[in-house]
Amino acid sequence: MHVGLAAIFQNPDRAGGQSDYSVYQKDMKLALMAESQGFESVWGIEHHFTDYTMMPDVVDFLSFIGGACRKVKLGTMVVVLPWNDPMRVAEKMSMLDCMSDGRALFGIGRGLARVEFEGFRLDMGDSRERFVESAEMILEGLEQGYCEYNGKHIKQPKARIRPEPFKSFRNRTYAAAVSAESSQIMAKLGIGVLVIPQKPWEVHAQELRDYNELFMQIHGRAAPNPYIAGWVMCDKDAGRAEELARQYIVGYWRSVVQHYEMNSNHFETTKGYEYYTNLNKALEAMGIDGMAQFFMDLQVWGTPEMCLEKIRDIQARTNACGFTGIFSYAGMPLELGRANQTLFAKEVLPELKKIGPRPAFDLEEDTAPAFLRAVG
Repeated sequence: MHVGLAAIFQNPDRAGGQSDYSVYQKDMKLALMAESQGFESVWGIEHHFTDYTMMPDVVDFLSFIGGACRKVKLGTMVVVLPWNDPMRVAEKMSMLDCMSDGRALFGIGRGLARVEFEGFRLDMGDSRERFVESAEMILEGLEQGYCEYNGKHIKQPKARIRPEPFKSFRNRTYAAAVSAESSQIMAKLGIGVLVIPQKPWEVHAQELRDYNELFMQIHGRAAPNPYIAGWVMCDKDAGRAEELARQYIVGYWRSVVQHYEMNSNHFETTKGYEYYTNLNKALEAMGIDGMAQFFMDLQVWGTPEMCLEKIRDIQARTNACGFTGIFSYAGMPLELGRANQTLFAKEVLPELKKIGPRPAFDLEEDTAPAFLRAVG
């Protein structure tokens, strides 16, 4: 497996005196340790306006990491397409790839938080259509060297991407897919699936089988292996690991409920988000504490041996090609985040590299985009 690290820059302790600056200094220290610890990629996650995740421009973050580190790949997890001008996304990804000598991994998504859509003055009910149109334009643009699109929401006159792409993004583009409907969209787009665990692993596995089948029907080739992300709490003492997981992974889950308004009913009246009414019903049935325990059980925590076995089980169910861990979250102090990440890197990471398939972007020779292949 390919093993990466993600930084999320949460600041739930703002009222307690922790500044956003101090959170950035802490999590940047951990991200910059990744390469020396053996992690193969660093990922950033786009969010706006709240303390949930303070990364308004994931490509800016990855540009800094790419300049400071010479080998790690640079992944967007994700760029939320409805919040961005797709022409600018195509330009920025091509620029990041040129600056980093082809290390960019392109993850895309459509967004879920009402506060973020409102902050950008966008109708959340249009997000699925905007996502599909933007993805089609960007993916085709990165292959042909220019963007041109005439859709319901996206109307882009022909404009070249400069610096022009020098490598194809075909085998290194993933999309976050939570609902079964989203997985089907990704199959039609011909891109891989990035799994953010929010449902039983057997359900994720079945949806991935459906995605694989549709992908083969449409494209006549096997789908990319899925890529998995998860929250990690690794400690040599099993009891302490559980205690810390209960404090911090559950703390992170509570921030999810707040940021995405999981305990409200607004998803019922928002087009394209019908799936999330199921989460709302589950929250009502299980309660906040019950859902927190459910989310915690989906994640990776325990001794190094326990963490390894959990990821092995996930990989066996999904045939995943990679795992990206989040090691600092929910106001975790620097010392604890460093210890969590370091122990995982020392005792779990080397074993993960021995199991499962490698992703296509680690195995295949670099291929030029279509427009460069056409001219020899």
